[in-house]
Formats: sequence, structure tokens, C-alpha cells
Amino acid sequence: MRIFLVGFMGAGKSVIGRLLSKSLNLDFYDLDSEIESKYRTTVSSIFAKYDEACFRKLETTVLQSFSDNDNFVMSCGGGTPCFNNNMELMNSLGITVYLKLPSDVLATRIYNSVKTRPLTAEKSQEELAEYVEKTLGNREPFYSMAKITIDCTNADKDEIVEQIASAIANYQ
Repeated sequence: MRIFLVGFMGAGKSVIGRLLSKSLNLDFYDLDSEIESKYRTTVSSIFAKYDEACFRKLETTVLQSFSDNDNFVMSCGGGTPCFNNNMELMNSLGITVYLKLPSDVLATRIYNSVKTRPLTAEKSQEELAEYVEKTLGNREPFYSMAKITIDCTNADKDEIVEQIASAIANYQ
């Protein structure tokens, strides 16, 4: 079983992924962490030293390297599904799950996050809200290609994990 969690930054993919992997007794991988480990640098450094296009190529390479692995949950970066046919790749390899939240909730989470994100680091709260709304609109067609969509708006972490596990059981 291969499960790929997709959605916008701040949707909780890493947190939910860790909990889901424990619940289903599967390995957990965070795609950004795997990129950092393989290339021995941070995602922020890749964006700063090169550009987003370079990062997206590395991201696809690392994602493709998991085609030989089984029994895992992977949290993917917010843009992963939108480049290099990655969504099609993930759908061919396993079950994709879109963690869906409205743009205002995402913007608040990102703004209040202690984690620095390369694409939003220098934005004011207003600029961030506009960026999230616009970018989410552009990415939604890719996210909606997921095999399973979970509305996370009014659910806590445990409820989301239960919903995903149930949806996966019904999907198979």
C-alpha cells in the first residue's frame, strides 16, 4: 500500500501523515525531508541558490525513487502534484488523498506557523492571504485529481486520520 497526502501548505499533511502511518502500521516519509536528505541541503537553500524549477525537478526525481517502495504514507509538498505529471505518477503508484481546507484557514495557519516556507517567507498577512487564495485556485484542479478528498475544515487530527483510514478501506 502506498498513500500520498496532497494539499496546500499548512493543510497538515506531515502531522496527519505521521498519525496515519502509525494507525495503519506503515512507514512514513515527508517528501521535502527526503529531498533534503538526498541532496544534503534545505529546501529553502535550493530555492535561494537555484530556483523553483530546479527544486521541482529534484522533487520529481525523489518521488519517482519511491516507485520501488511499498507500505508507506508520504506527505508531499503543496506544489508537488502540480508539476512534471507528479499527480498522475502518484495516482498510478497508489492512493492519493487530498486534505482540503479553505484559503482563509490555510493563510492563518501559514502566517502563524513557526516553519519558514520559501514561497511565503517575505509576505505580509494581507499579501499571504491573496497569495494563498490565488495559488490554491491554480492548484485545485491538480488536488482534485486525488482518489480521495477529505474536508478537514471542522475535524480534528484524529477524526481526519479515521476518515482517511475508512475511505482507504472502502476504496480498495
